[in-house]
Amino acid sequence: MEHQLTLTAGADRACVDVAHGGRLAALVAGGADRLLSAEQSPAPERVGWGCFLMVPWPGRLAAAAVPWDGAEHPVPVTWGRHAIHGVALDAAWQVTERSERHVRLACDLADGGWPLGGVVEQQVELAPGRLTCTAVVTAGTQAMPAALGWHPWFRRPDAGDLVVEVDADAVLVTDDELLPDGRTLPVTGALDLRGGVALGDRRLDHAYVAVREPARVVWPDLELTLDTDLPAPCYVVHTPPFGACVEPQSAWPNALRLDDPRAAGVRWLAPRTALTAACTWRWSPRT
Repeated sequence: MEHQLTLTAGADRACVDVAHGGRLAALVAGGADRLLSAEQSPAPERVGWGCFLMVPWPGRLAAAAVPWDGAEHPVPVTWGRHAIHGVALDAAWQVTERSERHVRLACDLADGGWPLGGVVEQQVELAPGRLTCTAVVTAGTQAMPAALGWHPWFRRPDAGDLVVEVDADAVLVTDDELLPDGRTLPVTGALDLRGGVALGDRRLDHAYVAVREPARVVWPDLELTLDTDLPAPCYVVHTPPFGACVEPQSAWPNALRLDDPRAAGVRWLAPRTALTAACTWRWSPRT
């Protein structure tokens, strides 16, 4: 089986890595790749490149365990003593449908260590100036909580700066391990991304709540917007020196362990029911 599947639409091109979480390994838009590759990123290999689906939870999960139905269900420890970004980002996905402009993939969540069963499907569709990722998480024979998100690693430009806009009034309060506790605080100073700001040396790793979409990522030569069909999504913005992550999510990080997970965006799925969400990127050249 091919591990790297290339989609083409006019001058635009997307590469899907089936062996590494079904992630976008590249997105060539406006004549340049806009995503960090594994070779370019100094971040840990499983989480530091391309754009991957975070499922069945996004972001950090304290104690690497899911409280459900009166018990603690462990998941693989992948971040210190905790877990991060779900169980499918480094799994090998199965291709179920493919054409020049789209690919459909599937993954069994139990294979990645999710203790409550279920499956996830995703479809990646490319058109000139547009890419849409659609994900469907379906519970198996037992009920389960579910959430999801997308984690792109955008390249910084070789010359000039990257501008990011996230229209939100509040971020989550986190502890020393960047675990949210359910409280929020207003955006001020360097946290304020309303209206769009050049990143420069602004170092962020914050979760913005109730975001008014679209979010924007702007290079000197290209503007890209991110939009979902989620109600009041959460966006995590992470800005190390070598890249920038602008991550739309259906629920807050660590939502599964908060006092009210559903208020933080988690869906309760009955057996054989599904959570479906889509994220669309649109881009156009800057003149």
